[in-house]
Amino acid sequence: MALLLILTLCLTLPLLLLFFLQNRRNIKNSSFPPGPIGIPIIGNLHQLNNSALYLQLWQLSKKYGPLFSLQLGLRSAIVVSSPKLAKEVMKDHDLECCGRPKLLTLQKFSYNGLDMAFSPYNSYWREMRKISVLHVLSSRRVSSFSSIRHYEVKQMMKRISMHASASEVINLSEVLMSLSVTLVCRIVFGRSYEDEGTEKSRFHELLNESQAMWGTFFFSDYIPFLGWLDKIRGLHTRLERAFKDLDKFYQEVIDEHNDPNRKTPAENEDIIDVLLQLQKQRSFSVDLTNDHIKAVFMNMLVAATDTTAATLVWAMTALLKDPRVMKKVQEEIRTLRGKADFLDEDEVQNFPYLKAVIKETLRLHPPAPLLVQRETNEACIIAGYEIPAKTIVYVNAWAIHRDPEAWKDPDEFIPERFLDSTIDFGGQDFEFIPFGAGRRICPGIAMANASLDLTLANLLNSFDWELPPGVKKEDIDTEKLPGITQHKKNHLYLCDRETLRNFEVGVCLAVQYIDIEVYHFPCAQYLAVKPNKKKRDTKKANSENAEGRVP
Repeated sequence: MALLLILTLCLTLPLLLLFFLQNRRNIKNSSFPPGPIGIPIIGNLHQLNNSALYLQLWQLSKKYGPLFSLQLGLRSAIVVSSPKLAKEVMKDHDLECCGRPKLLTLQKFSYNGLDMAFSPYNSYWREMRKISVLHVLSSRRVSSFSSIRHYEVKQMMKRISMHASASEVINLSEVLMSLSVTLVCRIVFGRSYEDEGTEKSRFHELLNESQAMWGTFFFSDYIPFLGWLDKIRGLHTRLERAFKDLDKFYQEVIDEHNDPNRKTPAENEDIIDVLLQLQKQRSFSVDLTNDHIKAVFMNMLVAATDTTAATLVWAMTALLKDPRVMKKVQEEIRTLRGKADFLDEDEVQNFPYLKAVIKETLRLHPPAPLLVQRETNEACIIAGYEIPAKTIVYVNAWAIHRDPEAWKDPDEFIPERFLDSTIDFGGQDFEFIPFGAGRRICPGIAMANASLDLTLANLLNSFDWELPPGVKKEDIDTEKLPGITQHKKNHLYLCDRETLRNFEVGVCLAVQYIDIEVYHFPCAQYLAVKPNKKKRDTKKANSENAEGRVP
C-alpha cells in the first residue's frame, strides 16, 4: 500500500507543487484557525489514527486551542472542543453548519442521501425529519412499543437468572447487545432473529459487515484522483456486496409486510408498517418509495442497535468500578420499588439517582464521541475565523464532556453532579451533548431513554452484581474499540452474588482435591482446575483411619 502511494505521488509532482503553494497561502492566512502542518496532497491524513480519533483530536486541541483546523487530503476541516464553540456551531450558526459531507459509504448505504441522518440539509431533509418526528419517533409511538420493551427485558432477566442458577459467569456485553438487537428488530420490523439459527447468523453478518464498512477509510473521500487505490484494495467490491446484501434483506422485510395474508394487530404495528401506510397515503410533499423506506430502516439499525448496548455496558462498568455509587443506586431502587419483582416504565421515572447515573455515563462515554460530521453549507464566521463553505466540522463531544472549565473533576464518575442541576441532554446545554444539538440532534432520544432506563433499573433491582472470582475492580479496563460507536473493547464478565456464594462453597470442598490456578486473558480472567492425586490419596487415607467417619 505504501509503495502504491509513493508511486502515485511521484507521478503527480505538478499537483504536489500546486497544493504546496496553496497550503503556504493557507498558513499565511490568519483568518483560518491554526492547526498542524500537513504534507502536500495528503495533508494531515497520515497523522490521524481512526481507532481513537477523538482522543487524538483532544490532544491536538491542547496545543492549538478549542478551535483548530485540519487538512484531510484536499478537504478542509475544523475541530470544535469547547461548550462555547459548540454553541456557536450548533446554535448561532446552526443553519450554516448543518450540512453533511458526501462520503462514499454514507452515500451508498443511504441510497444517495434518501435517509435522514446523512442527507444534506434541504427541503427534502426537512420533510423526512417531519415524517420521522411526527410518525416514527414521536412520544406516542415510543410509548406504543412499551409492551415490547417490557417483554424483551423480562426475557433477558430470565436468561441471566438461568446463568446465575447454574453458577455461571455472565458475559453481560453479549447479553446487552442481544437485547438491543432484539428490541430494534421487533420495533422496526416486528421480528426477532435471536432464536432462528441460520437467519440469526445471516442478520448478524449483515450488521457486522455494514458496521465494518462505516469505519473503512476510502481515498476517494479525501483525494478523489487516488480513488483507484480503493479499487485495488477491493473496497468498492466489498462495499457493493455489503450494500446488495443489505438491500436484499430490506426488500424481503418490505415484501413480508406487503403480503396480503399477513395479519398484524393494530396495536402491534411496527415502524415498517407505519412507513408503508404513509407511502400509500401520499400525504407528504415527498412520494415515499421503497428506497426511502430502506434508507430510514438503515438509520434505525445503525443508530439504535450499537448505541444503547454500548451505553448500558459502560454504565455497568462504571458501577462495578465504584461500589459506593452501585450501593447508592440499588438502595434507591429497592427502597422505592415496593415489592415489585419487575419495574415498568412508569416506575423507573421515580428514580432520580438512576437518571443521574445514566447521564454521568453518557457524559464520560458518549456513544458517538465525535457525533456525526457536519459540513458548512456556506461561509460563516466562528470565533472570529472565516470558515469557507464545504468545510467538514467535527464536534468533539468527548472533549467537551471533560472540559475542566465546564465540569468539576471531569474525569471522575460522580452522578451527584446531576442531582441538583438542570443540565440535560436535550440539546440546550452545550457542555452535555451526547445526542448532538440543533437541527441535527438525534430524533431518537425518547426511544433510547426508554430502553436505557428500563433495562438498567431492572438489572440493578434483581441482581447483586459482583466481579468473577480473582478479578478486582482495578482489573476492569476501559479500552475502546475503533468505530463510530464507542464500544468497550473487552467484554464485561460478571456474576450474581448468589453465583459467587455457590462458587465459594464449591471451592471450599473442591480445593481439598484440586489445584486452582488463575489465568489472565485479554478479554477476561478465568479459573483453571487440575486434579491433585496427592491430595486425594491423603484424604482417602485420613478417611480410612477415621473408621469410616464422613470427613
